[in-house]
Amino acid sequence: MPQAPAAPLAAVHAADADDRTRDRVRNAVLEHGPISAAELGDLLGFTPAAVRRHLDRLSRDGVIEVKRVARAGARAGRPARRYVLSSQGQSFLGNDYLDIATVALQRLGEMAGPEAVRQFAVERFADMERRYAPEIEQAGADIPARARVLSELLSRDGFVASAASIEAKAPLPAALSSVQLCQGHCPIQQLAAQFPVFCEAETEVFSRLVGVDVRRLSTLARGGHVCTTHIPTGRPAATRLSSPGSSPAGPDEVSNHLQERP
Repeated sequence: MPQAPAAPLAAVHAADADDRTRDRVRNAVLEHGPISAAELGDLLGFTPAAVRRHLDRLSRDGVIEVKRVARAGARAGRPARRYVLSSQGQSFLGNDYLDIATVALQRLGEMAGPEAVRQFAVERFADMERRYAPEIEQAGADIPARARVLSELLSRDGFVASAASIEAKAPLPAALSSVQLCQGHCPIQQLAAQFPVFCEAETEVFSRLVGVDVRRLSTLARGGHVCTTHIPTGRPAATRLSSPGSSPAGPDEVSNHLQERP
């Protein structure tokens, strides 16, 4: 019986290898974006030509997109090309039952009003708060430490989070130092785009968990390449603003955390 030619089989293996490599590139862009092609090559150990080949394919497929970022310290010249995951790329990571959830929430709002939708969002994040609070409390009153623990817990739940300390430089007072908490993935991104109350409820939970008033600077749901939360670190953590699952604090207690910037 004649054997099947080896060439087609080799081509299949090569295609599988390319798919796996592109998955690595996509995941690296998700975790580290905005990131340049050169940085990706160093991170993954690929040649510049190999990185660009996979980036071009991911761009054509709509999985990633280019962001122009001003070069640090540069007065002029072209902004640097940096790659981030696109909205379509985010959706590939899992938005199961989005249509069903959207219709259900629309009907809930029609039948019981916007407050019912808000209560649903609050209850969804109450479980996160209950699970995270014991581990964050172990970090004590140090805000950066609490933010780092929050970042680790979010990453454990698939949010691809990071926490970067931003130290205020003279003549600015040290009290203006902060932590930038970033989330590279949101499993309900498209749902939150239609129902911003989910972002609001999550931000309220972050504020209670770290113990200070926080501010949302950007969200994936509103077109940002990451969700970014500004956490001031100039003072120790306050007593928990409220218990998990309870009503959010009043306006005098939480004043800024919903002031999202586009």
